[in-house]
Amino acid sequence: MRELRFRRQHPIGPYVADFACLALKLIVEVDGETHQTAAELAHDARRRTSFAQLGWREVRVANADVYERLDDVLEMIWRQIPPHLRAD
Repeated sequence: MRELRFRRQHPIGPYVADFACLALKLIVEVDGETHQTAAELAHDARRRTSFAQLGWREVRVANADVYERLDDVLEMIWRQIPPHLRAD
């Protein structure tokens, strides 16, 4: 079983990911309310494209969900891990 760790504020290309698991090439972005404007949504789309071109997968969660539904957020992240790498 490979140990899976997430790094905070990890640089990837020209951007910095909120959380990144290098072993899975998985990014978890935690979005606040500022990610609702057209300009921010366009910026997020550019980031997502850049990450994908570098071979990374990205999942996004809302700040509110982290505070109010943490178990659901953790379950969603857990489902991103291939079954053969999980330590059930």
